[in-house]
Amino acid sequence: MSRRNPSGLSGIDLIAFSFFLSLVGVGWLMVYTVSYQEGIDIGDFLSTLAGKQTIWIGISAFAFGFIVLIDSSFWQTLAFPIYIGSLLLLAGVLVLGVKISGATSWYRFGSFTFQPSEIAKFATCLALASYLSSYNTNLKELKSQAVAFVLFLVPIGLVLLQPDAGSALVFLSFLIALYREGMSVNFYIVSIYSTTLLIMGLVANPLYIGVGLLLLSVIIMSMNLDKRLYWLMGAMVTAVAVLYMIRETEDTYLLEILGAGAGVFLIYAIVLLNRRKGRVVQLLILAMVVGMSFAYASNYVFNNILKPHQQNRINAWLRPELCDRASLYNIIQSKMAIGSGGWDGKGFLKGTMTKLNYVPEQSTDFIFCTVGEEQGFVGSFAIIVLFLLFLIRLTIIAERQRSNFARIYAYGVAGIIFVHFLINIGMTMGLMPVIGIPLPFISKGGSSLLGFTIMIAVLLKLDSARNRA
Repeated sequence: MSRRNPSGLSGIDLIAFSFFLSLVGVGWLMVYTVSYQEGIDIGDFLSTLAGKQTIWIGISAFAFGFIVLIDSSFWQTLAFPIYIGSLLLLAGVLVLGVKISGATSWYRFGSFTFQPSEIAKFATCLALASYLSSYNTNLKELKSQAVAFVLFLVPIGLVLLQPDAGSALVFLSFLIALYREGMSVNFYIVSIYSTTLLIMGLVANPLYIGVGLLLLSVIIMSMNLDKRLYWLMGAMVTAVAVLYMIRETEDTYLLEILGAGAGVFLIYAIVLLNRRKGRVVQLLILAMVVGMSFAYASNYVFNNILKPHQQNRINAWLRPELCDRASLYNIIQSKMAIGSGGWDGKGFLKGTMTKLNYVPEQSTDFIFCTVGEEQGFVGSFAIIVLFLLFLIRLTIIAERQRSNFARIYAYGVAGIIFVHFLINIGMTMGLMPVIGIPLPFISKGGSSLLGFTIMIAVLLKLDSARNRA
């Protein structure tokens, strides 16, 4: 006997729904405290940040209610039309949009603004889930991999044209869903390796990185050679000498000599090892060449192509000692606000740095500073735990789906929220670069709240229909 498609809130996962409502409620309180003014009447309240956020909460609630009334099959059927529509919105904003904070990422409607990239995340999630769940898609094949990548690389390209690097970065969260659906782990190993070398190339002399890769290759190869102890001892002595040269002198001439020595050492190891384990040699050589190329390219782009303000952003993250106080102002004020809250905070509406607007963008990108100042370590930790529990619940929901489309979509939503959460909180503490993305459900922003609400509403609707025959 088949079950009817649930309507309304019937069958909705109440645990996930409760987490969602809790985060929205906390977000409204934080926006209210940022914009709090004594003696304001109801008419003027609607023009404040908290008033506008209240209106957007109402719009989002209406959207949530509307979505749960729609048949769950609607989203898979119209996944690609919705995706194409979102791409048209992204392209249109480049022509018709308004520039805010240096990026043409917004449509303006009177006193309200709308950011199409928030809807594009949802639409891309639908399209990717629809494609990966089709019967002729196999992620072990290059063609399927290429199509899957194109689906989120196209919106990334359009968002970068605005330019909005923060929103573009979020689309890479779909790699989580691809991994769950069988993408080769080798791709992720290569990606992590390449990204690490790119970042290292920004902060270190590529010569040092090259010598380090040579020594690492020698150590790996020595584990496969006869008399490995002697090889390891030689590699370690060379490594110590290189580290000493890096620390004690700015003269790279001696380091070049050591690097050449390590290279000869490596070539000799290759000759000995290639006879028995040619595959290991080939992979190490490829990894070394790719790694050095990434490091040198990254260093060249940073020093010769990036503009000074772009270099300052990277230095503020990776090499703050090279920045002046003005470049570090956001991070310094953010850390001071969070640290000033102590264990249990200064209390609701009692944040002095919040009231005096010391932290820039504290209602959006740096909203977590307000949590830290007014609610202290306890409140900050509670928000982090709430997000983690919500993400765990979304993962549980994903794994219990009978539909491949619903499972992939759920992982896509969880990935988007996770990347937003990780980067936003990380950048307020100086652990991540300041790239300007909101904290889901907490930061002020109508299009952000609406986008995340639609994502969660569709997910809960798909989950409520999972037992339908």
